[in-house]
Amino acid sequence: MPKTLNIALIGPGKVAHNHARAVLETPDTKLVAIYGRNHTKADEFANQYGINAYSDIYDMVDRENVDICIVCTPHPAHRVVTVAALEAGANVLVEKPLASSLEDCDAMIEAARKANRQLAVVSQRRFYEPCMRMRQAIDDGKIGKPVLGMAQLFGWRSEEYYRSDPWRGSWEHEGGGVLVNQAPHQLDLLLWYMGEMEEVYGVWANLNHPDIEVDDTAVAIVRFKNGGIGNVIVSNSQKPGLYGRVHIHGQNGASVGVQTDGGSMFIAGMTSIQDAPYNDIWSVPEEADQQPVWKAEDDAVFNSVDSSSHYFSRQLADFCQAINEGRKPLVTGEEGRKVVALFEAIYESTRTNQPVRLSS
Repeated sequence: MPKTLNIALIGPGKVAHNHARAVLETPDTKLVAIYGRNHTKADEFANQYGINAYSDIYDMVDRENVDICIVCTPHPAHRVVTVAALEAGANVLVEKPLASSLEDCDAMIEAARKANRQLAVVSQRRFYEPCMRMRQAIDDGKIGKPVLGMAQLFGWRSEEYYRSDPWRGSWEHEGGGVLVNQAPHQLDLLLWYMGEMEEVYGVWANLNHPDIEVDDTAVAIVRFKNGGIGNVIVSNSQKPGLYGRVHIHGQNGASVGVQTDGGSMFIAGMTSIQDAPYNDIWSVPEEADQQPVWKAEDDAVFNSVDSSSHYFSRQLADFCQAINEGRKPLVTGEEGRKVVALFEAIYESTRTNQPVRLSS
């Protein structure tokens, strides 16, 4: 019998409700506590879920015998609370991105090593059925070596969105814009499929959001260590809806792809994704006719669950199993660091107008 793991949330914001529901959906887990600096919000959250509220992470982990903390704070705060939870003895699953700087990522990874605890980052789109199908096709050699990758995310964020939380839209409190907040899922998938990066040249801009400091659009070219190349184009400046996809083209001429997001824009903890993800390109020999079959299957799964919590639950289950089995989870802290390295390189490349070489 697997051990039931006690889980606490850090940060009682919007996305924490998604994670609370995910815990309730995940076998062999128990939601026990919430930590928050704002006592009123933490108490309200605790009352809603019948758990205890704390203002001290060390005390919470000790009193509630916490096995896993899920970090749901604004990005620049990830390091402080993650290190505290690890030092207190908990394993930690951090909402994307892992952090807003490589310095913070490295401190978190080192803290996990010292504490002999697991550190992972939320990237629940890896657990989408069409995304898993792509990874399996690449692993099985169906496209040969991945040599050309593309990640796109086009959407819109309004002035009301940026005003919905005081931390949004600033370098100090959000750590960045579309690259840091909306695009990490697509960036993670691109790197998961294409492998280690070698060089990045990028440009970010703020095209039509004068009331925020950070990027609402970014474009980049990536060279990978396997000799492949990639393209990134992401924007919060494109009305009216949401469109995200990742395509991978192989050395043998075959291609696989996924539309990860479609329909109207959504806000985590407030609205849900409208369109089910699906494989929008698939030219693997003798498999192209499977696209409509897979789409029907994937639509049926997606529409039968609460997508705002189901795929969090799938990743949480993987994390719990990794802890119980003494193995690494699918999306480790080191994997999360790669996404931060990519968007940090785009910011640096914009500052210097030069390509950025990634250290090995």
